[in-house]
Amino acid sequence: MKKQTLTVKGLTITVESIHEEDYISLTDIAKQDTKQRAGELIRSWMKNSATLEYLEAWEYLHNPNFKGGQMDTFRLKASENRYIVTPQTYIEETGAIGIISQSGRYGGTLAHKDIAFNFCYWLEPAFQLYVAKEFDRLKAEEFGRKSLEWHLTKITHNIDEVRNLLDTIPGQRQDLNRLNYLKGKDED
Repeated sequence: MKKQTLTVKGLTITVESIHEEDYISLTDIAKQDTKQRAGELIRSWMKNSATLEYLEAWEYLHNPNFKGGQMDTFRLKASENRYIVTPQTYIEETGAIGIISQSGRYGGTLAHKDIAFNFCYWLEPAFQLYVAKEFDRLKAEEFGRKSLEWHLTKITHNIDEVRNLLDTIPGQRQDLNRLNYLKGKDED
C-alpha cells in the first residue's frame, strides 16, 4: 500500500493506493470539524439516508459480491435512534469494498475517492472542491513522474537498440565494434 498525503486548508489527509485504487482517509477529513470527534462525524454521515443510497449505488457499480438485500435491513436499523451505524457494521452486513475501517490506535476509516468526495460534500461543499482540486494536483504530479520514468526507460532501450544495430554494420573500425569486443572476451 503506497501512502501519499494531501494538504487542504492546513489539514493533512492520507491517500492510500489499495488494489490500484485510491482510498482517502475519512478520519483525516473529519478532523476539519473540531466540534465533533472524527468517528462520531463519520457515523452521523453514515446514518443519512442520502448517504446510504449513494453507498448502495456505488457498491452495485463496483462490487459484484455486494449484499444488496442486506441494505434494506441496514437502512431500517440505521433509522432507529439508538442504533449506531459504524463503518465496520456496514462492511460486515453488506460486504462493502468502498469503505475500509480498521480499529485500534493506528486505525481509521478509508473510503474510495468517490465516496470520500461524497463525505467531503456532506461536510461542506466548498471543502469538497478543495479536496478534489488537491487530489487532481497530486495525480497529475504522480502521472508526470511515471511518464518521465517511462520515457527514460524507452530512451535507454532505444539507445541499446541503435548500438546493437550499429554493431552489425560492415566496414566499421574493429576496435569500436562491440560484437568483436565481446567475441574477444569469449575467447579469453
